[in-house]
Amino acid sequence: MKRAQTALESSFMPQAYKNFTGALEAFFSKECPQIGGLRTRQVLVNYIAEMVRIFYPETSHLGQGQIQWTTVDKGEKSSYGKSMKDTALKSVVIDLVQTCDAKERAEGKKLKEVKKEAVVRICKQVDKQDGCITNAELAIILKISPSTAGKYIKEWEVENKSVLPRRGTIHDIGPSMTHKKIIIEKLFLEGHNVQQVSRETYHSLPAIQRYIETFKKVLLCHKKTMELKEIAYAVGHTPNLVQQYLDIIQNYEERGIVLEKLEKYEVEIESKYNENLRNFQNEK
Repeated sequence: MKRAQTALESSFMPQAYKNFTGALEAFFSKECPQIGGLRTRQVLVNYIAEMVRIFYPETSHLGQGQIQWTTVDKGEKSSYGKSMKDTALKSVVIDLVQTCDAKERAEGKKLKEVKKEAVVRICKQVDKQDGCITNAELAIILKISPSTAGKYIKEWEVENKSVLPRRGTIHDIGPSMTHKKIIIEKLFLEGHNVQQVSRETYHSLPAIQRYIETFKKVLLCHKKTMELKEIAYAVGHTPNLVQQYLDIIQNYEERGIVLEKLEKYEVEIESKYNENLRNFQNEK
């Protein structure tokens, strides 16, 4: 038998529904009865309310020059043909304008340098908030073309011998000779281990192994004076990708680097115990 409401419950319980979640629940009940019963609607309402909280933060929490942006979640698994509607997203806050920008412009700093620094800053800020941004998004935010964003990124990576975190590198999407060359040089020429390079370049261990193994295969074919299309067929990759590796090989040959050593190079992945022990010893 259903318990009768008290006078207090009759007076105040209806007030608890006079909010966004109450209005949303009433909408689903009236307009979408096929969704299910009260419990099903409440789960859906609570989920939507949480998404609103995440994707529409209070603007009072944003500093001057900051904006909220929605990008792909860094933990999302990418796959061929996966649409954006099936991809997990992340809400982040970025510094679009810094307090020092006006002063630096007044002192003669070029607009290109301001935008280039903004590209670098935004990539790093988004990564720290577990998102991963694309060149197209940077183009929209900074009112530049995607190719210009890519140019700024490439210049910075060459100058700093490092890789900026973005969707192409984090999820290993799209070609980029710059980060392949940086990874190979860090491993082969600078003597870093795979774990270090993985952290510094925002690439997974399997991706790094794949780059090295493909590079070695292309190098072997190149030494046999095979043509581009023949190499592509032999290694199972597109001519464009193979050409990227051939460009790296040519650069090394011009620099006088002994490529025979690289042919014998093996990617070794340390155990977590050995890595921690080595880090401990280095700190002593």
